[in-house]
Amino acid sequence: MIALMVCTALLLAGYFTYSRVVDRLFGPDVHRPTPALSSPDGVDTLPMPTWKVFLIQLLDIAGIGPIFGPILGALYGPVALVWIVLGTLFAGGVHDYFSGMLSVRHDGASLPEVVGQTMGETARWIMRFFSVLLLVLVGVVFTLSPAHMLGSLFGLNPAALVAAVFLYYFLATILPIDKLIGRFYPLFGLLLLFMTLGVAGGLFWSGANAPGADTLLRWPSGSHPEGLPVWPLLFITLSCGAISGFHSTQSPLMARCLRSERHGRRVFYGAMVCEGFIALVWATAGMTFFDSPDALQAVIREGTPALVVNRVCQTLLGPVGGAIAILGVVVLPITSGDTAFRSTRLILAEPLHLDQKPVLKRLALAIPLFLTAWLISRTDFNLIWRYFGWSNQALSSLVLWTAAVWLAQRGKPHWIASLPGTFMTAVSAAFILQAKIGFRLPPGLSNGLGAAAALLGLGALIAYARRRRAADMPPPAPSP
Repeated sequence: MIALMVCTALLLAGYFTYSRVVDRLFGPDVHRPTPALSSPDGVDTLPMPTWKVFLIQLLDIAGIGPIFGPILGALYGPVALVWIVLGTLFAGGVHDYFSGMLSVRHDGASLPEVVGQTMGETARWIMRFFSVLLLVLVGVVFTLSPAHMLGSLFGLNPAALVAAVFLYYFLATILPIDKLIGRFYPLFGLLLLFMTLGVAGGLFWSGANAPGADTLLRWPSGSHPEGLPVWPLLFITLSCGAISGFHSTQSPLMARCLRSERHGRRVFYGAMVCEGFIALVWATAGMTFFDSPDALQAVIREGTPALVVNRVCQTLLGPVGGAIAILGVVVLPITSGDTAFRSTRLILAEPLHLDQKPVLKRLALAIPLFLTAWLISRTDFNLIWRYFGWSNQALSSLVLWTAAVWLAQRGKPHWIASLPGTFMTAVSAAFILQAKIGFRLPPGLSNGLGAAAALLGLGALIAYARRRRAADMPPPAPSP
């Protein structure tokens, strides 16, 4: 358990130090009214208590990613723990903070509109494409996965469960945010905390050799049973829990409910650190309960990472505690799937200039959206998941570049966003160039091209920042 405790301590230390650096560079204005106070509509934009906003943000961004992703990442060995800590503090936390706070500064606008105002019309449409693609894929994935888990647990008909989940998502998408999401998410948040702390406590008290001693010797990094390379696959597989573009589509939901800009660090960066802790617990569990990566892979093949979750919870927490913990895992994708569809509705409404206060206009977008999602749900789940992984990280790099440009436009150091943006650009470019769902280039060539594309982007940003300084250009006018 030494490694888990050390990694958790590093996450906490990073939150209390590096998040303050990020917050100070952004410059929250406590006297500036947030969208919840300046333009409430009673449906999507309204003030909520900060503790409730935090719990909803955590549940929105979590899904099954910080559980399934780390379990699959554990196949690569303890390097997964390193990526969770570094990714959370220097990439994911920055990404989530800026995606939330830039939305606050732009009257609660969705990220495609923020990107457009910062980087131009072309970037706006690229962001719209990736956001809608990712959100629909997330909605479908987070419909199928909880339905299959509930079906396996209780022997229910998966098709009927899919229909029931879709029905709940539809209601959560069109109803005011305080009716379902704001009312029940705090309870779901407690369930999530019980599950995470219960598994962490079970790992500690069971005396199992978690990464930090014997497991580190038995699980050398890069020892994937199928010989898959760490670069770039680990950083695509283990996204939620380190950095995930999906989060940027969720942060504007809570940006519309924030009462003060001074709460942004606690809500957006803080929720990412909590998700990093969840990921650490499940990556540790994956490497603790099995003698080798091959043994873990065998269980995953037998029943997906859900079977790993079932065995870990039942072993550590007993039948009753295990059942409650497993229900917490089922809740996670549901509480992200509904907000994925809600975010899609809002993103589609903005370019169409459809006021979302009237319920009929909400239905005009929700009905075709859910029909499209239902058609996609009938395709191969594994194919959907692979495209989700790539589009997720491609979106995260675009959000980081947007934050870097926003900082450069104001004469502020852009490195906190441009360096992780460079890294994630190299990851997503290298992956799609060599993946079977992409261009199938040789790894050496695709990795080189990915690195070149990332460095080209960084060079362009540095040149842009220098031109602005040389011309002594004033920062853009603040958003109304």
